[in-house]
This record gives sequence, C-alpha cells and structure tokens, in this order.
Amino acid sequence: MQPTPRSHPTSARDPSGTRTAPSLTEVEGGILDFLISYLRRNTYQPSIREIGKQFDIKSTKTVSEHLQALADKGFIERDPSRSRGIRILGLDLDVQAVSLPCFRDLNEATGAGEGGRSAVRVTLDAQLVGRGGGFLVRAPGDRLGAVGIGERDFLAVQPARAQDLADGEIVVARIRGVADYFQLRTAGSRLSVHPIGEVSPVPDEDAARMVIVGRVVALYRRLGAPPASTPVTAH
Repeated sequence: MQPTPRSHPTSARDPSGTRTAPSLTEVEGGILDFLISYLRRNTYQPSIREIGKQFDIKSTKTVSEHLQALADKGFIERDPSRSRGIRILGLDLDVQAVSLPCFRDLNEATGAGEGGRSAVRVTLDAQLVGRGGGFLVRAPGDRLGAVGIGERDFLAVQPARAQDLADGEIVVARIRGVADYFQLRTAGSRLSVHPIGEVSPVPDEDAARMVIVGRVVALYRRLGAPPASTPVTAH
C-alpha cells in the first residue's frame, strides 16, 4: 500500500453545529484501526517497524509522519521518549463497550460499504447495541416522523439477515443502488416492504432486488440543545 498524500488538517462542523474531527486519509485511517485492534489484543501499542510491516511501508520516517498526522488531527498522543509511546485518545477498552463509526447521513454511511470509514466514532454500552458491528447515523430531518424518529436522533444500524427480520422492524436497504429506510409489515404469510409512512409496499420487482444493509436496533435522542462548544469524541 502506497502512502496517500495528506492535506493540512482542518476541522468542520456537522449540521447541528457540533465540531467534528478532521478527516483521515486512507492510510491514516488504516493505521488508526490497526493501533486500536493491536492494543485490544496485546494491551500495548505496536512499534513503528511493526506498523511499517503491516502496511508495507519501508521507511520508518514515513510511518512516523503518518503517526504525527494522527497526532496533529487529535486522534493520538505521542511520547517521543518511548519506543511504543502512543496513546489513542477517546478509546474505551472496557470489554462491555463497543465503538461504532458515526455518520451524518445514509449516503455517507453506505457510500464506501456498510459502516464505511468515519472520522468520528462513538463508544456505547454493548448491552444496548450488541456486538454485531454496524454504525450510527443521524436521522433525516423530516422523513421518519411517522415512526416517531426526529431529525436530532441518531440511529444504531447493525447487519441483519432477511430471514431474521420481523413485522414492524425498520431496516436500511438498497434498492437500485440507493440506500433508504423501510419498514417491514406482515401481509398474509409474508413480509412486505414499505417506505416509511406509506401504505403501499415497494413493488415486487424492486423488493426482489433489495439488499438489506441492516436493521435499526436503537435510537439515541439528546434532550435539549447541546452547547455549541461540545466536541464529538473521535478515535
């Protein structure tokens, strides 16, 4: 894998005004994921040479530059006096916690595959969302009101098999390449797929081609407006 040129780190705000973390290049994101998984397995961080070997980067200087970029963007802290002096910021190693990528909308969440890479991750209690992977996504502003979901809500979506879904469940699915929210309803001996808030089901031709991304397993709602300076923890 060849190093990807990185741009000068910038910060941005999501539509709610909350500050989000600067974006990562593909290599930086891969290194961050490797640091997290390595730490969970070993309880200590990999060396620069181990990181280079993992990503086929021959130069330790180049690895160090990628690590410094992660530090500049606020994902890690580095201690130059230690060979493995890396601390991942915002990471909870509690075995009862699960970290999910958080997205602004479904296009962002599914554009690079289900649960694609995000600069922002949120750590939640595994008892609330399980350990099936998936992602968090901000609900669309006016589309899900019929099922009691508002524009400030975040939805947890986890992978699911079609045969495991039941009446009334809300799913994220792709039809003709476009991801959207749907609700399942019992129609005789089979489940029909309905756009949220609509009585008529999706046409059989489209339903037959539908690809299930996942089911909505939880809703997170903030009561009251958050302070404008409240940061989103990213790691």
